[in-house]
Amino acid sequence: MAAWPVAPLLINLGGSLLGFVATLTLIPAFKDHFLAARLFGEDLNKAFRRPIPEAQGMISGAVFLIILFCFIPVPFLRCFVEEQCTAFPHDEFVELIGSLLAICCMIFLGFADDVLNLRWRHKLLLPTMASLPLLMVYFTNFGNTTIVVPKPFRVLLGMHLDLGILYYVYMGMLAVFCTNAINILAGINGIEAGQSLVIAASIIAFNLVELNGDYQDDHIFSLYFMIPFFFTTLGLFYHNWYPSQVFVGDTFCYFAGMTFAVVGIVGHFSKTMLLFFIPQVLNFLYSLPQLFHIIPCPRHRLPRLNPTTGKLEMSYSKFKTKSLSTLGTYILKVVKILHIVDVRSGMDEDGEYSECNNMTLINFVIKLIGPIHERNLTLLLLLIQVLGSMIAFSIRYQLVRLFYDV
Repeated sequence: MAAWPVAPLLINLGGSLLGFVATLTLIPAFKDHFLAARLFGEDLNKAFRRPIPEAQGMISGAVFLIILFCFIPVPFLRCFVEEQCTAFPHDEFVELIGSLLAICCMIFLGFADDVLNLRWRHKLLLPTMASLPLLMVYFTNFGNTTIVVPKPFRVLLGMHLDLGILYYVYMGMLAVFCTNAINILAGINGIEAGQSLVIAASIIAFNLVELNGDYQDDHIFSLYFMIPFFFTTLGLFYHNWYPSQVFVGDTFCYFAGMTFAVVGIVGHFSKTMLLFFIPQVLNFLYSLPQLFHIIPCPRHRLPRLNPTTGKLEMSYSKFKTKSLSTLGTYILKVVKILHIVDVRSGMDEDGEYSECNNMTLINFVIKLIGPIHERNLTLLLLLIQVLGSMIAFSIRYQLVRLFYDV
């Protein structure tokens, strides 16, 4: 690696460590301000409930932005100290500014969601709008929409395939997925910040491995964002760990998802980045019947606390059997046969009813191992996230040889 990129990375690391300290300090300092503004919630999985500040992702996000705002001139100082730098790299500057704009928009829109409690359809629209600056940066700086076709399909499609506008649709959908994938794998102390920490650490490791490759600049760009994100999220995770003193809110989920989408798209490793979302992809696929309301979906799908044992158990969605569509009835039969969902039925004063456990990875883990303490459940899910990253690295550096010439 060339000598010059080391200096900006060290400066970035120093600013990130300061950001970690700032996040640790500011979250408790602003606690009363959020409570006074009525931005708080109750921890439904605690026997004794008390108001807990919400939307603390706003603080970690603000610190993240301040770090990178101050960092903006650093990567371009070489143009003033190196004689061979004959022209200012406007394309790199636009990448940095456009990426920050997309993240800034997503933090703002996420905070609006926390305050206004928007509907699910808005949660799909907001990331799409916030990704537009990012897509424009990609269009003006790169504009390349050609992909390398995997070996099994080259007979039909050839070596390369130009997707055209479909490639931009894919990138927009990627931003939507990243933001909402973290948001739907939530509900217990520390899980949102924890899974984001593991994903960020995985991306940082991947960037460091690839620094000696052909796309050094792309991975350096990714590190500029991932290092501050990791340390500010670490400060938030400290306060969000069991028992949570704060809730991260939708603000953090949107902020984290857009940051991952930014480095994946502008850093040109969107497919690899998605590999680090294996648990989130599985959770999304498992949740599809409820997300599309084929199976009734309650507002909160988090597991429920058994006050007697102090352990978390599966939560259920209860509904009238006759109210279920033909497709919903068929899906319930299939998942019951496969033993991946606990389905029960019975009679009450309103007639025949059915119920099934809420379809989240959290409830599925409880189904497999039985009731478990909340702290241990979070640790187990984070271990699954780490295992997912290990599988991702195996696919990226081993299995990929079956599909591409590497």
